[in-house]
Amino acid sequence: MDTGAERFSTPASPIEESARRLADFLLRHPRLTVLTGAGCSTSSGIPDYRGEDGKWKHKEPMRYAQFTGDLRNRQRYWAQSFSGWRRISRAEPNPAHFAIAELERRGHLACLITQNVDTLHQRAGSRQVIDLHGVLERVRCLQCDRVIRRDRFQEQLRRANPSWVAAVRSHAPDGDVRITRSDFSAFVVPDCVECSGILKPDVVFFGESVPKARVNAAYRHVDESDALLIVGSSLMVYSGYRFAVAAGKAGKPIAIINRGKSRADDLATYRVSADCAEILPRTNELLRSSIG
Repeated sequence: MDTGAERFSTPASPIEESARRLADFLLRHPRLTVLTGAGCSTSSGIPDYRGEDGKWKHKEPMRYAQFTGDLRNRQRYWAQSFSGWRRISRAEPNPAHFAIAELERRGHLACLITQNVDTLHQRAGSRQVIDLHGVLERVRCLQCDRVIRRDRFQEQLRRANPSWVAAVRSHAPDGDVRITRSDFSAFVVPDCVECSGILKPDVVFFGESVPKARVNAAYRHVDESDALLIVGSSLMVYSGYRFAVAAGKAGKPIAIINRGKSRADDLATYRVSADCAEILPRTNELLRSSIG
């Protein structure tokens, strides 16, 4: 009987061979949980955190205690984010995002856990998404829990700093930038209009815990899936790595698509160093031709 995988044509390139192997993996494990990281959004113009060797490519992001403990740090964060928001807000999904959304539509994907905070998966059409680290498009008050949209807060920042001028020198992950000013003491950061509390982007900072309900939901989906597919993440941070560990302990097959090494390489059933924006669309083409 024709298994589907047997109908794939002879590969003509490393990408073709990798896509064929991944398509075969998906046919053998049809109910997937997918875990994505920053490498999934680099083709959308959003920088990632680490190089192919797993080391930091940029200065370590601001930690939660730094942000909450010192107004000067909040001034620096929001001044830089104010300049970088335009790039994040205008970013568009790339072929990797659309390919993952197609996997969901075709029934291959039970849940998508993303470590990214850019909402590009949702814009590409993904629906079963756990935003593990929150989303940048919301701002939350740390005191009264009031939430406002980031574009609205961007306007508040603009009105509070009418004479602020700074050019972007370089872009860092998640909307952070390096600008041509180093003195942030004049940058005004509005407080919550309801309680005067500290306003923070609704994302999990380094040194901050992921809400337990999100973690438990992600664990449940990994447990209920046939396999785990990791896309564009080195998993150097435990927040995402724990799900690879859980899958490994449960005997779930793990496939990894990532440029360079991953912390979970020794757990992987199948692993390829490739651009996910290249390999995933081709994998879907093979699945279409196989399944019909």
